[in-house]
Amino acid sequence: QVQLVESGGGLVQPGGSLRLECAASGSFFRIYAMGWYRQAPGKQRDLVATSVSGGITRYADSVKDRFTISRDNTKNTVYLQMNSLEPEDTAVYYCNADVGHYSGDSFYRRDWWGQGTQVTVSS
Repeated sequence: QVQLVESGGGLVQPGGSLRLECAASGSFFRIYAMGWYRQAPGKQRDLVATSVSGGITRYADSVKDRFTISRDNTKNTVYLQMNSLEPEDTAVYYCNADVGHYSGDSFYRRDWWGQGTQVTVSS
């Protein structure tokens, strides 16, 4: 089992900044990727940013140059620095981790999700 605990959401004015944090804990072999998705009311859950082992990052076009994802592998933690926030960034933000496990001699990978943290951008 893996637990992903998110923090850092809240209410911010347009143009403001927030920093989200997600810490992974539990029993696993290795974390291969960690990232953030978001879901606005009535819309599907979409990728915001992801960080793969080795330092490769990927961003949604809508957040490039405004958001920065980073990881602290010693703490199994991923961060999302969000600057120049816009009302369109309002959503529930979910942390995701691609994690490898062993069950006996069998290896498998699966996705884990956090409970979500609300980000509201409004004046």
